[in-house]
Amino acid sequence: MAKERLIVIGGNAAGMSAASQAGRQRPDLEIIALEQSPHTSYSA
Repeated sequence: MAKERLIVIGGNAAGMSAASQAGRQRPDLEIIALEQSPHTSYSA
């Protein structure tokens, strides 16, 4: 069986917040974040 994935498009604060929350709720989920620029948001 394939591992479930969450693909987040956009590495801004909202995208990283969604990925972080999903990772806390589903530690078995593979999370992939796609961002066009070389920087992502690391805000608290």
